[in-house]
Amino acid sequence: MKLFLTAIFFLLSFCVQAQIEKEIPDRPSPPKLVNDYTNTLTPAQVQSLENKLVLYDDSTSTQIAVVIIPTLSGYDISEYGLALGRKWGIGGKEFSNGIIVLVAKDDRKIRIEVGYGLEGAIPDITSKSIIDNSITPYFKEDNYYRGLDRAADDIIKAAAGEYKAPSGYGSKKKKGTGLGAIIGLILLFLILGGLGGGRNGGGGVMSSGTGWIIGSMLGSSGRGGGGWSGGGSSSGGGFGGFGGGSFGGGGASGSW
Repeated sequence: MKLFLTAIFFLLSFCVQAQIEKEIPDRPSPPKLVNDYTNTLTPAQVQSLENKLVLYDDSTSTQIAVVIIPTLSGYDISEYGLALGRKWGIGGKEFSNGIIVLVAKDDRKIRIEVGYGLEGAIPDITSKSIIDNSITPYFKEDNYYRGLDRAADDIIKAAAGEYKAPSGYGSKKKKGTGLGAIIGLILLFLILGGLGGGRNGGGGVMSSGTGWIIGSMLGSSGRGGGGWSGGGSSSGGGFGGFGGGSFGGGGASGSW
């Protein structure tokens, strides 16, 4: 019964992700790393932050995207951030080295979404520390630019192994899914997908969802986020576009 309920949970999560994607803006064209849909930042602030993030992308291929939206439309910010990362394909496809700093201004919520390839360098506790200590204090003063600029600096330090969390932030152990449970779930979805295909000539939602669920559970970085090919910035110094990075739900959320 526990295995069955877990399977239902993953299936429902897949359906929710599909619904959220309809609410997410299309990838910016021309591509850019700082996307403010609320006009909270001044043009000069947007350009300053963009220049910093493009320079970091040029030197490391790691992409940090800042996205400010008015509202989550009732969705959970962690689910929205995950869907956003997958729809835009932030980060490179090979290394899944994308990070999103998502701000839902009217909801007063913040999310740092971390790509598969950076979950080791930037664990959830580090993302939470950056939100609580670098973003939230400035947001409470309506100094959004300063909070985002500090967050960018701290994320860059964390990716290089140089970030030091303030005292009081300790390591937290996460309970992982046992190997037996993972194998059982994979088999269950393969069986259900096969049954669905036998009845109506195709796997439908079940068979397509199987690959997504397996990828999420195993943390495979081989699944692209549906982004543009290439990745990295252009030789002219501008941002060249997202590279198809993958996300599995790593990161942390907060509010102010």
